[in-house]
Amino acid sequence: MSKSFYSLGLMSGTSADGIDASIIQSDGDTQYRVILDRYFKYNQEIYEKIHNLKDAINDSRDLRNLSNKIQNLEKEITIFHANAVNELIKENKKNVNLIGFHGQTIFHNPKEKISKQIGDGKLLSKLTKKNIIYNFRENDIKNGGQGAPLTPIFHKVLKNIFNIKEVTFINIGGITNITNINNNENMSGTDVGPGMCLIDYWVRKNSKLRYDEKGALAKSGKINKEELNLLIKNFKENVSKKEGAKSFDTKNFIFLFNKKMSLEDGAATLTEFTAKIIISELKKPQYKNDIIFCGGGRKNDFLIEKIKKEINNTKLIDQFGIDGDFVESQAFAYLAIRSFLNFPITFPETTGVKKPCVGGIIIQN
Repeated sequence: MSKSFYSLGLMSGTSADGIDASIIQSDGDTQYRVILDRYFKYNQEIYEKIHNLKDAINDSRDLRNLSNKIQNLEKEITIFHANAVNELIKENKKNVNLIGFHGQTIFHNPKEKISKQIGDGKLLSKLTKKNIIYNFRENDIKNGGQGAPLTPIFHKVLKNIFNIKEVTFINIGGITNITNINNNENMSGTDVGPGMCLIDYWVRKNSKLRYDEKGALAKSGKINKEELNLLIKNFKENVSKKEGAKSFDTKNFIFLFNKKMSLEDGAATLTEFTAKIIISELKKPQYKNDIIFCGGGRKNDFLIEKIKKEINNTKLIDQFGIDGDFVESQAFAYLAIRSFLNFPITFPETTGVKKPCVGGIIIQN
């Protein structure tokens, strides 16, 4: 029997509103059991610092020029993560062997071979006295991949636990990514386009809210058809046609939309645009099987309703007994174990890497 580990995964996504934390038990292969999930909300100061920094970074030159701000915020975020880890470990009696630390993505540009997550693995190890695995994307990019998506290998585990022959996982986070696994266990994955990033950005810039809860703002607004058509045209011409694009950053989309309209109408137009991009992908012939929604976007009822009107066989991952808010934190707990065991975490069919690739820097305590 394979050795089993207790691993704690930490994920802060594109919304940058806090940390999703999960402890799982797994062998890094087929075995997997959830021990606990917990969310730690960033205070308003950290939340604003992250978004202000992300908004200021457009290329590698900005990364260099803002290095002092980046280092200061990295330390602050790492300490926040350490406090969360120590609280969870104190509450839970399991001996956590490993911590998978994703960090906070502030810039992702595969073309420039850059994927920058802030989070100090050495400091986190010192503050928690645990083995840390972090910087999961760098090795993939060095070997010709795009550093994302990373979750498909974990989705494969879920597929077998759910006992489904063929399945498509569609994760609507800041970016929408998709994993398709057929009956022969063949796996493919790619980013599709915007998830909640454009809607969140619009709401954040035009109100004091962080996001459009359940899609209520969009539901009360009117779609600007002229702007919608322009969005779709710009996406097709400037984003989706980029050769070999398998991963995106929010900066790939923000430029598409910067128009003057009411908060509600902007939310309605961007929600319609996001839905159309997702629907267009799911109508491709390879996605005929069960479709499972996960990620924070699955809770935007208005968006999901739009997709369900066009796409059959859809379910929320929560219907399988998994909390959809914590799929990615569980995934990074699982990827930490695979990295520790020197198992591959990315594949040619998922990130475009030349061959199956190990990843993650290990800091042993």
